[in-house]
Amino acid sequence: MSKINNSEFIKIMNERGFIHQITDMENLQKEMNAGSVVGYIGFDCTAPSLHIGSLIQIMMLRWLQKSGNKPIVLMGGGTTKVGDPSGKDSARPLLSSEKIKFNKENIKTIFEKFLKFGENDNDAIMVDNADWLENLNYISFLRDYGSYFSVNKLINLESVKLRLEREQNLSFLEFNYSLLQAFDFLQLAKNYNCKLQMGGSDQWGNIVTGIDLVRKASSEQAFGLTSPLLTTSSGSKMGKTANGAIWLNKNQLSDWDFWQYWRNTEDLDVIKFLKLFTELPISEITKFEKFKGAEINEAKIILANEVTKLCRSSEAAHKIASSSAKLFSNSETDDTLPSVEVTNSELSFIDALKILNFLKSNGEARRLIRGNGAKINDIVINDENYTLSNKDYKNGKVKISYGKKKHGLLILT
Repeated sequence: MSKINNSEFIKIMNERGFIHQITDMENLQKEMNAGSVVGYIGFDCTAPSLHIGSLIQIMMLRWLQKSGNKPIVLMGGGTTKVGDPSGKDSARPLLSSEKIKFNKENIKTIFEKFLKFGENDNDAIMVDNADWLENLNYISFLRDYGSYFSVNKLINLESVKLRLEREQNLSFLEFNYSLLQAFDFLQLAKNYNCKLQMGGSDQWGNIVTGIDLVRKASSEQAFGLTSPLLTTSSGSKMGKTANGAIWLNKNQLSDWDFWQYWRNTEDLDVIKFLKLFTELPISEITKFEKFKGAEINEAKIILANEVTKLCRSSEAAHKIASSSAKLFSNSETDDTLPSVEVTNSELSFIDALKILNFLKSNGEARRLIRGNGAKINDIVINDENYTLSNKDYKNGKVKISYGKKKHGLLILT
């Protein structure tokens, strides 16, 4: 992994659009001018994969390391059992220890693609806050650290204040989340000389609470940096689509669907996403700002390829880009398309669309078919009662399409 000077980190964060708020940029810059700084981001284990809403934080850790600083990935094996109230209208479902462990092991694999782990000075390390939270003595914790926390400040945290203003229940369990996250920062500061916590803008209050605890309990200076909460230009939240989350792990979402998500980026978001989610030089990205109309599709393909290379593999990006080009020019099909194995060739067209997760209900499928929006082997079929048979399968495969952008294969076994 090529390196940049330590002091370049904040400049990179600024010019690529990563910074929403920063606590003390001048002194953080001085720290980085003086040498390598240790920084961390925490990730709770609420699902077996992170989705692309977390990709901006992962890229921040990657740039931290590329600029010669040391990243810590903090797995929330402990805090997941409490649940972060930030951005939530109600408490998260509580997960079992076994489920949290399963999720954690799956999430770990994501970071190996973005960071270099090892024993060298700026190699990344991964730690789990369960190591110090699981056996935390409550009375000792209150006695040692309780006086450092102000209830007045805690109830004014955005995550707490919104619930109280809306008269939505906030359990005492969730109220403790900010204290535990602050304690994480203190532990990392003491054990790893960690000086920087980063996260999304919804974590600002929790991060500042941690900075205060580090200062009061250890007399050390600490820093916080948050990224903007990303939405698309149409206002939808990053990482969520009508068909579900865009997961980073391959076993949660196929390479094809992952690539297609970025290929279908809204025109107004392309430049922003190229800066945040790729490592293309800014000078190269700015050239795309002049692109209009159909030309912008070239930039979208570059975006899809670059993000897929980072998150999945170079091979996946190349194969899918090639497959997509064939699909839209020559109507050719290959095995990079999402596929489902079936044992019976005689399947209703409606069921075929549902099996490939294009639609969830029969009613939606009927409306799509009647509206000429569904195809079998690139031929529009508007008969909602159509049943597939052996004649539709070519070499044991049939291509099903939803509109112009969603395609899948049924493979007869």
